Amino acid sequence: MIEKKDEKKRFLLRLDPELYAVLEKWAADELRSVNAQVEYLLKEAAQRSGRWKDKKSRS
Repeated sequence: MIEKKDEKKRFLLRLDPELYAVLEKWAADELRSVNAQVEYLLKEAAQRSGRWKDKKSRS
């Protein structure tokens, strides 16, 4: 199957159950799904480290 350019990459992630519980609560507090929360946190970390620029900066 060929991925569309705007389709998100899928992969399996194994987490410690306690960490997952923390993420689940955090996501609920922010009105996000766990997946959206993990993506948000990863983007934030990548931006802080200078490894990711937002879409406006990448254009």
